[in-house]
Amino acid sequence: MLVPPPKHIIISRTDSIGDVILTLPLAGLIKKQFPNCSISFIGQPYTQAVIERCNEVDQFISKADFIVASATFEADAIIHVFPDLAVAKAAKKMNIHFRIGTTNRWFHWLYCNRLVRLSRRHSPLHEAQLNAQLLKPIFSPAHYTLDQLAEAASIDTAATTKFQLDQSKYHLILHPTSKGSAREWGMQNFEKLISLLPKNLFTLYICGLESDRAKLAPLLDQCDDEQVIDCTGKFNLNTYIDFIQATDGLIANSTGPLHIAALSNKDAFGIYPPIKPMHPGRWAPIGKHSYVFVLDKNCERCRHSQKACACMLAISPIALADAIFKARQQKLNKR
Repeated sequence: MLVPPPKHIIISRTDSIGDVILTLPLAGLIKKQFPNCSISFIGQPYTQAVIERCNEVDQFISKADFIVASATFEADAIIHVFPDLAVAKAAKKMNIHFRIGTTNRWFHWLYCNRLVRLSRRHSPLHEAQLNAQLLKPIFSPAHYTLDQLAEAASIDTAATTKFQLDQSKYHLILHPTSKGSAREWGMQNFEKLISLLPKNLFTLYICGLESDRAKLAPLLDQCDDEQVIDCTGKFNLNTYIDFIQATDGLIANSTGPLHIAALSNKDAFGIYPPIKPMHPGRWAPIGKHSYVFVLDKNCERCRHSQKACACMLAISPIALADAIFKARQQKLNKR
């Protein structure tokens, strides 16, 4: 346990956007326990926009800056949420008092002095709940529900006025690709979903990187000025966050934008394979308006396939459309 109360704690997570989003609740949990503690977050440049939007994080530190820093980052503790040899080695060199890592990385035994026994692969816990276990050397965390963890981190929404959208319609982002980070629902399913959402009620936005354009061609062919709008390659991450927060919802595979929408309290419709550890039990978006779609079956046949998960492709677009209609109605009822 840290005594006296810590003045500065560093959280390190140097992988992808979705992983970072599910780590941000740690900052809120620490702030609740130690209100005067400053929180820094080590990440990669491409996740900086997300980290800096978190109201509970006081400073973003790039991995490169942390490793090569000529001056010491004075901190009471560093939490290695994502094992990173270079970061762990640098933290020990800086003589940070509490250096927290898991027991299942050999270099943590060399460079960390507070080890937490944690097996992510076989645990029934959600990723955000697993991350919270790393707080044990600092204070004794309770078993947090996903709702509690969603409340522990908030993303600044001050910039939502950048986009002025017609309030008479429900604005839904379709983000079909994942750049190989997740199994995908397939373009045919997204095409069918578009056909189920009437123009007079919904405006749809196709989003993705410019490099996704060829893959998104079947959907982009349906774009027009009235309902389906091509936003492919139009946003950097910072602007994309603004746009997500201006819309009503987002539908995607298990990707970073899905988690951004969920933590922004937007309707987040996530589509998942029933394969451990890719299933929603581990990676569902956390937020008040999160919905997950997954078949209730054993999907081991698809685990080692290089192709899409057949069980994921079998999820009905009608089921998604029904959920989207209900979410739209709930929004109307709140007016």
